[in-house]
Amino acid sequence: MVTETERPLRADAARNAERILRTARAVFADVGPDAQLEEIARRAGVGARTLYRHFPTKADLVRAALGQSIAEDLTPAVEQALDDDDPLRGLVSLMEAALRLAARDLSTLAAARNAGTLTAEVYTPFYESLTELARRAQAAGLLRADLVPDDLPRIMAMLTSTLWSMDPDGDGWRRYLALVFDGLSPAAAHPLPPAATLLKGPRPGDWLL
Repeated sequence: MVTETERPLRADAARNAERILRTARAVFADVGPDAQLEEIARRAGVGARTLYRHFPTKADLVRAALGQSIAEDLTPAVEQALDDDDPLRGLVSLMEAALRLAARDLSTLAAARNAGTLTAEVYTPFYESLTELARRAQAAGLLRADLVPDDLPRIMAMLTSTLWSMDPDGDGWRRYLALVFDGLSPAAAHPLPPAATLLKGPRPGDWLL
């Protein structure tokens, strides 16, 4: 059976769906991850029945809202970073894009994690791209050689943990990203203790939360 969200939408229905998703992200930012669907429908200027026809559950809505954000901001950043001739610059730019997205849509991400919709298909392509860029940067001598792939989700989790204490419209996270990359430079790097095994992988959403 094909559901409403799987059928191609008419132009007016597609506009309604897009407006609902953009409004949802704004409402989550204003109210927090527990924002109610009725409030989102009111601010979007649609009836509750219209919202529920497009997104039958809150989980459906937050999954689609996060997907919209990733498609618009993170996916193009991944492509651009992988095409960069300088792999370290590509790595930094991709982490910057992820942190900008997280800072802006922090409550949407929290709502998605609360709803259980941050699955591996959401964050695995991002981590695979980080790993590839780090490997290239190491091969070029631009990144310390003892960095391992399991370090990357932990580094992102450390960076994004600072966002809760910052103005979401600012870029205070840049200070901590710069500190991290000073530590990742091969120049005068001290040997690291052995890497701990990543027992459970990143929790869904920890790449941005």
